Amino acid sequence: MRGGAPRTGRPEPGSAPGGGPDDELLGRVFLARVTEPGDETAGRWVREFGVGEVVRWLRCGGKALPGVSGTRWAGLVARARQAEPERDLDVARAGGARFVPPGDAEWPGQLDDLGDARPLGLWVRGRPSLRMWALRSVAVVGARACTEYGTHMAATLASDLAERGWVVVSGGAYGIDGAAHRGALAAHGATVAVLACGVDRPYPRGHTALIARIAEQGLVVGELPPGDHPTPSRFIRRNRVIAALTRGTVVVEAARRSGSLATARSAQHLGRFTMGVPGPATSALSAGVHELLRGEAALVTDAAEVVELVGGMGELAPARRGPVLPRDLLEPAAAGVLAALPADRAAPAGEIALGARTTQDEAIAKLYELRALGYVERHGDGWKLTRQAMISVRSGHGPC
Repeated sequence: MRGGAPRTGRPEPGSAPGGGPDDELLGRVFLARVTEPGDETAGRWVREFGVGEVVRWLRCGGKALPGVSGTRWAGLVARARQAEPERDLDVARAGGARFVPPGDAEWPGQLDDLGDARPLGLWVRGRPSLRMWALRSVAVVGARACTEYGTHMAATLASDLAERGWVVVSGGAYGIDGAAHRGALAAHGATVAVLACGVDRPYPRGHTALIARIAEQGLVVGELPPGDHPTPSRFIRRNRVIAALTRGTVVVEAARRSGSLATARSAQHLGRFTMGVPGPATSALSAGVHELLRGEAALVTDAAEVVELVGGMGELAPARRGPVLPRDLLEPAAAGVLAALPADRAAPAGEIALGARTTQDEAIAKLYELRALGYVERHGDGWKLTRQAMISVRSGHGPC
């Protein structure tokens, strides 16, 4: 509702802005400074009353809008007094960032699936179009405290996905997130870091160089305005954006209390693909992943299996099977005769025929075929496995 008081019977709190596109953008930047990411109550206000009306009520500071306590409303009003949306936009532009609101040509429509928890807008650093990159993207997330196995799997998975033309999205954190970003960058691929702080404030500090490189080669994205710092709750709320932005989420190493599991749960709630890379059954760092795999998550071990789920029709992973051995190529009759030969001595053709349940003439014919293939040799009136065949039979392989 625009141009009047909210549907609460309250009097008009103040003069109305013009209501143009610039006012809408400034209003969203204002609300991004005042409210917390994923605030569904604020999202409902925006949906029911419109951005301009919510801004007016917060600036007026009168009676609270519905759904919040007096204490919480007072806190929002206090933050509203400090908000300077024009300054936030200037600071962002100076740092090479832009604000992308819903409805913008660059806005990824899949974020609308979040409903009232949808971001008011996203701050974006980097040249590519966020909307275009998000169309073919996969999240790779996991534990900060990870093992070498986890780091290897995340980097390899991200590198292979990037080589297949997929955008790798993660949270820029230590551990699995960092490995995923580096894997994509190493393949000269596309990667997006979704931060739980202002995009001009790299966090963690140890990833300053990595995040700067992502901004140059990919995109750095966040809901929070310039200068804002991360908090535990902001990390959790950030994860819903990662889940909604992508076609699916892969979890590589996560303990039972890992924050990356929140990304997986959001993905499941949104109807996105949820995948997990298994680890050792005894590893506590993989326990959370294994719980996902016991539920609705799909087990994946490489990029091909991920793409088979999130990709288009026909993008199938190759069939997985053991190597084809020479013995596998023998016709059934010859394989039966070979199996009837004793492993420790020569045997006459009649004995071999009995073991193979065939005639002696048929057994002799197959024995000569097997001799030509290097499986058996003749010893007087008997037949015996070659030394090479005996070794390969015991190990499950055929002769070269």
